[in-house]
Amino acid sequence: MLIHTSKSGFVHPLASEITPQAVWNERRQWMGQAATLSAGSVLAAGLPGLAGAAESLPDKITPFKDATGYNNFYEFGTDKADPARNAHSLVTHPWRVKVDGLVKKPIEFALEDLQKLAPQEERVYRLRCVEGWSMVLPWQGYSLAELIRRVEPLGSAKYVEFQSLADPKTMPYVGSRLLDWPYVEGLRLDEAMHPLTLLTFGMYGQPLANQNGAPVRLVVPWKYGFKSTKSLVRIRFTDHQPATAWNKAAPDEYGFYSNVNPEVDHPRWSQATERRLGEGGLLTKKRKTLMFNGYAEQVASLYAGMDLRRNF
Repeated sequence: MLIHTSKSGFVHPLASEITPQAVWNERRQWMGQAATLSAGSVLAAGLPGLAGAAESLPDKITPFKDATGYNNFYEFGTDKADPARNAHSLVTHPWRVKVDGLVKKPIEFALEDLQKLAPQEERVYRLRCVEGWSMVLPWQGYSLAELIRRVEPLGSAKYVEFQSLADPKTMPYVGSRLLDWPYVEGLRLDEAMHPLTLLTFGMYGQPLANQNGAPVRLVVPWKYGFKSTKSLVRIRFTDHQPATAWNKAAPDEYGFYSNVNPEVDHPRWSQATERRLGEGGLLTKKRKTLMFNGYAEQVASLYAGMDLRRNF
């Protein structure tokens, strides 16, 4: 289980205020050494059960160039390098996020107001791609639960639907037959309320790169990466399970829950092992995939009594 959190009041800075990558890397290396000297303690930032994760120490932060150069973002292309090549066309300001559905207080946020809704933190999370790659990334944001509490879901709300921007003028692959646009994902309300679920505005100490889901995205670290919706424009509360993009496109391959589970293979490849991005490419030694991506202690109770092979 890998968690590292620190308080920050992160909002989108001016370009002159962004920490240079070399300085950020040096600071991160120093923090890692300090963590080793303190016998693997981590800052839990009030999240239950997150302190004392000594097993997190072997995980190194994925290099910035890999995290921003190898992405799934099908609105900009199907090759892993396409988003970095094509996402420059995305216009991220102004930006608004609508929150509606089964809530007492529906609202539409300007990005700047959404950023300031709650104090932001840096959290280092594993992210696991369904194709067998994994990363370790430092995100900036706050628990989605902070937003959910503000809008006061009705008792009938059971699920939360997340919708990405779908603009064919700035996203060249929107309109392709690959998916039913706009990109839609969803969580059960209790999953969305879990403190690990992060509403995210930055990574590596600076605003999200376009190819990483700018200007605001979701990060759900115990699920496969496609559940972490990018470039959010709408959050809708509903009483029924949302019809999600990949589940509609290939229901036998992409279940609604999509929890990281090494015991349930994708129809076309094993999920038992993974390669960490930035550690040598296809020659990288595989490592065992952890149940719930290493966050079982925190999230397994959400699925008590469920058949995780049937509910994949």
